[in-house]
Amino acid sequence: MILRKAKISDVEAIHSLVNHFAGKRLMLGRSRAMLYENLREFTVAEKDNIIIGVGALHIIWEDLAEIRALAVSSEYFKQGIGRELVKIFLDEARDLGIVKVFALTYQPGFFKKCGFTDIDKDLLPQKVWKECVNCPEFPNCDEKAVLIELPVKNESK
Repeated sequence: MILRKAKISDVEAIHSLVNHFAGKRLMLGRSRAMLYENLREFTVAEKDNIIIGVGALHIIWEDLAEIRALAVSSEYFKQGIGRELVKIFLDEARDLGIVKVFALTYQPGFFKKCGFTDIDKDLLPQKVWKECVNCPEFPNCDEKAVLIELPVKNESK
């Protein structure tokens, strides 16, 4: 398995994987336009030239980022792929100097196994008023909010 940044040629596979789970109400769907516009945020897990996992780290504010669109193909559940993607995103956040990473999810148990804790969505006003207001589920969103606080990266030279 290879973990790498997404490419334009991955968009259709990402769209299919994410929207497969969105169709089961396990996550929010993503349009092709959103995927193309935000492709630089995405990392994919690839095996035998097939995208088997995906996710993105989206910066919300100076100290806050979101893990979004995290999905792993059903055939590869429970093999650590989702956990590896989360690790990549947390490392990326640390490298950027971001100290808080959250997710809005229907799968809070997974994120808790990765060190996240439950929080109230009201503690994420930047997310709610910047993006959630445009979601078809707003204001009746039933996703759960989870957060992890990261140690500040040592900037010594």
